[in-house]
Amino acid sequence: MSTQVTEKSDEKEEAESTEQSPGERRREEKAKRQQEKEAETPELIDEADETVELKIFRFDPEVPDKEEPRFDSFTVPYFEGMTVLDGLIYSRDNYDSSLTFRHSCRQAVCGSDALLINGTQRLACKTQMVDLEWPIRVEPLPHQDVVKDLVVDMEHFYEQMNAVEPYFDPDELPEEDREEQKQRPENREKIKLSTRCIWCGACMSSCNVAAGDNEYLGPAAINKAYRFAMDEREGGDKKEDRLRILEQEHGVWRCQTQFSCTEVCPKDIPLTEHIQELKREAVKSNLKFW
Repeated sequence: MSTQVTEKSDEKEEAESTEQSPGERRREEKAKRQQEKEAETPELIDEADETVELKIFRFDPEVPDKEEPRFDSFTVPYFEGMTVLDGLIYSRDNYDSSLTFRHSCRQAVCGSDALLINGTQRLACKTQMVDLEWPIRVEPLPHQDVVKDLVVDMEHFYEQMNAVEPYFDPDELPEEDREEQKQRPENREKIKLSTRCIWCGACMSSCNVAAGDNEYLGPAAINKAYRFAMDEREGGDKKEDRLRILEQEHGVWRCQTQFSCTEVCPKDIPLTEHIQELKREAVKSNLKFW
């Protein structure tokens, strides 16, 4: 009887020792998928119309061998309609799974994949490879701390956006619970372009003033303030408060009208124009006639 128990116990221990942990199974499956992709890569490149070289900025402060910034080159197959984001995804999936960058909707709506592409701030998902000079150089947004590879720390940008209090505070609300706050079509047309901001940070990254003044609100935050200050549904008291925020030392008056923010905005918002109009509003609010 004891011999049978011992034999069963030995068999159980042997089975447990050969059984893989969940982590080991995942790593094995990942390695298998990577091998399959590597086997497919030469075929895809052979089938492509052309190939394009991506020179991608790399940096990882947590890995000793990668803590020095460098550029890695990846050859990717080019097909008609291919974007820079497509090339980045291909490079990550077929060459180096540690390549890190942000992306989400792939429709130029989320703003998460703003990068410095061939020296200009652009959305990777919106930028067609055919419109660029090859090889294509891809870097993180300038003037922001790099977390890893193409990912930058956006915390300061979000703080500046929130500093202008981006929400409505009307003087009066409709009497009926389900009654909307009405807006004239011409007023909607006035603020329409300012509502297109997707918080990508491209304009802030291109601004020389923001690069040298960490307290400057920046074009994105000022545009967000414009969106509310110029909305006729905004309360009078709240508009005055908002203008006081904007006319501070690091507000609209720091803008040097270089138009760099307007040039790189992926949603074609006339940011510089909006900043100048807010300067005029700030002056008018301080005029006293008596």
